[in-house]
Amino acid sequence: MENSDNTSSKNINWFPGHMQKARRQMEEQLKLVDIVIELRDARIPEASANPLLKELSRNKPCLIILNKADLADEEENNKWKKQYEYCLVLNSASENITKKVVNEVKTILKPKLDKAKERGIRKKVLRAMVVGIPNVGKSTFINNIVKKKVAKTENRPGVTRNLQWIRINEDVELLDTPGVLWPKFENQEDARLLALMGSINDSVVDKEELVVFALNYLKENYPGVIHGRYEVDENEKDLISAIAYKKLWLSNDNQINRTKAVDLLLKDFRSERIGKITWQKC
Repeated sequence: MENSDNTSSKNINWFPGHMQKARRQMEEQLKLVDIVIELRDARIPEASANPLLKELSRNKPCLIILNKADLADEEENNKWKKQYEYCLVLNSASENITKKVVNEVKTILKPKLDKAKERGIRKKVLRAMVVGIPNVGKSTFINNIVKKKVAKTENRPGVTRNLQWIRINEDVELLDTPGVLWPKFENQEDARLLALMGSINDSVVDKEELVVFALNYLKENYPGVIHGRYEVDENEKDLISAIAYKKLWLSNDNQINRTKAVDLLLKDFRSERIGKITWQKC
């Protein structure tokens, strides 16, 4: 049944055991790194910021990567970039990013490099820990930087489970880390945004409520997008049914297959099929 508001009847939380283990490992390794590179989803820049990572890395400079920028609203990308001290807006799935990231790391750490040079250290290898929530594109980012497949990539959360050091070049090393969430989501709207983008396992969320939440957001913030994609009246009381009928997402007896409709709508919202959408405005 489609709800008219943005509230959820079930709180969303997902913190499997390997994440707690990964957090402890990351905390131990932080003393070995010079900088933290935090990947966020450009479509949800604040919702995809892990407060645990901020707490762990508070004594280290942090470069924020707004990843998957090709799926987000370009105007919003530019607004969000201005919110952070050090920030790059990237599409690590296809963009050539190595030089851009390495140069930014060297710029941020220039004072440290200058001090090392004053002490007679002619060549200092910079170490960066790459962190982020699940399914934000960390493995794709790392594979792109080193120009070979060194990290496993899948379009689902929880694939990377171990830490590994990876050499980019003679100047910079990366520490790849698993995607980590936090034990309890105080802000359930952020939790819905994370679930909508696939950073939380679908098995722990009400997918239909998630689709309703997304449809309401699109109607309010991107009027015309639903009509343009699905050729239905955006003011339909039950948009899921209207879209299912239009797209013929029906069962064998010509009844609406709501499960199929919800799953296919979620796929659209997580891809560029719906257009370049920023789900969290600046």
